Amino acid sequence: MMDKHAQPLLNQLGDYPFERLKKLFQHSSPNPELLHIDAGAGEPRLPLPSFVQDTLNEHIQGFSKYPATRGNADLQRSIVRWLKHRFHLQQLDMRTQVLTANGTREALFAIAHTLVNPEAKQKPYVMMPNPMYQIYYGAAVTAGAEPYLLHCLADDGFEPCLDDIDAKTWERTAFMYVCSPSNPTGWIAKHDYYARLLELADQYDFYIVADECYSEIYTDEPPIGLLEVAQQLGRNDFSRCLVMNSLSKRSALPGLRSGLIAGDATLIARFAKLRSYTGPGTPLPLQAVAAKAWSDEEHVTQHLDVYRNSLRAFFDVWSEAHQPEGSFFVWLPVDDDEAFAKAAYEQQAVTVLPGSYLGANDAQGCNAGAGYIRAALVDGEDKAAELAVRLKKVRV
Repeated sequence: MMDKHAQPLLNQLGDYPFERLKKLFQHSSPNPELLHIDAGAGEPRLPLPSFVQDTLNEHIQGFSKYPATRGNADLQRSIVRWLKHRFHLQQLDMRTQVLTANGTREALFAIAHTLVNPEAKQKPYVMMPNPMYQIYYGAAVTAGAEPYLLHCLADDGFEPCLDDIDAKTWERTAFMYVCSPSNPTGWIAKHDYYARLLELADQYDFYIVADECYSEIYTDEPPIGLLEVAQQLGRNDFSRCLVMNSLSKRSALPGLRSGLIAGDATLIARFAKLRSYTGPGTPLPLQAVAAKAWSDEEHVTQHLDVYRNSLRAFFDVWSEAHQPEGSFFVWLPVDDDEAFAKAAYEQQAVTVLPGSYLGANDAQGCNAGAGYIRAALVDGEDKAAELAVRLKKVRV
């Protein structure tokens, strides 16, 4: 007899990466002679944009009101203006093609519960890169789907490989997560990649969810977006497409918990229904700050300069690794990722994340994140250079 209190889907998930890291370090201490550098979490530590405090003070009374789940009109307009400008979009209806969210973590998780049919005769696939932002994996499992891992390997430039996937697999696919620029590898999807994926989505009837949270952190040209490619292909209704973005990375405001979902109006309507039950609205004063943040590019340009300079400073020291096209992470090959992370903490007072914690094992037991560490360059140019120097000294 099945235990009525059991949670078999949730029990399929292991500990979240940072919980695993705590366990790895539980009997370790950082070198007391060095100031600790936390490069483990992707938490930007840059000065607040100048408008944040004044805007918050101006709208402080909004904490006494319930916010709408969809977001207020000022925030929606600000998001639409930004999306149109940034991705050269001609049409985007704020009433039917845009939602707000409390950051994108919640939205990226909840979307699987909108797009997956847990009662399908055959368990649907949710495709995702491997390694990945682990929310994708947890979302797929708890929605009743089976994660389908697309290995991102150095020989392929860390592109999630679409080759050698047979028709039966595509036919079982409910949707695919794409992360561009990628966390953790820094790969960026190009026009042809998105175009091919859209063609496959039409052929096999699945959806595409693009996590574009690092779209404003790049080393060369601004990355193209899924909606931008869809429009170029004449898909002006953005059919089958959803994109998500947030102010956490773009504006270095992770504590604001403000994100967006945009794209196919039919999918937006389905997701809005789910969020009306499960997704709390962002407090009104925070929505006012978010509207201002989406409307201001000066602080974004300043942040981009910091990230670019940080990457240059890091790779001036650590030259024998892949330099990312986007994001503020560096993805560094090592012999044993757990052993290296532990040694870096004990010897050099540095926290980095083992790559295997961001990957998952396939049917053959292969974890595409193993043998790498992820380090976040979130403290500026000087700390990035010092981080590289310290990591060079680690001995395993």
